Amino acid sequence: MLTIHTADEGGAVAVEGARIAGVGTLADIRARFPGARVRSWPGVLGPARVHEGPLPDAPSPRERIHAVLKSGATAVLEKHVDSAELRSAAKRNDVQILPHPTAADRGRADLAVFDEAGACVATVCAGRLVHRLR
Repeated sequence: MLTIHTADEGGAVAVEGARIAGVGTLADIRARFPGARVRSWPGVLGPARVHEGPLPDAPSPRERIHAVLKSGATAVLEKHVDSAELRSAAKRNDVQILPHPTAADRGRADLAVFDEAGACVATVCAGRLVHRLR
């Protein structure tokens, strides 16, 4: 299903499957994809982050990866994914494991929305909504 994500500043991203199908103003994207579902978020929409430091502490590898997603990141650095369990949890959740921060697949639908205080409102990883604050 094609979904358009938009936020307060008026920009929009059309997502089809795991890929970005279009970027522009909400009016332009709605005109290009008239049957798409629209998800509006409070805050600023942009690319998801790469989590460059050690993964957050949590009781399980799955919860450590979920904490990364809640921060607005959809990729982690390989040097911080130090166990088979963490690699497996990352892969199950489509979190990219990168050799360096600039290696992320930028055509992939990895988006995040942040509020005025910098808190992550929503994270889209490979086209799937994996975190929302509200």
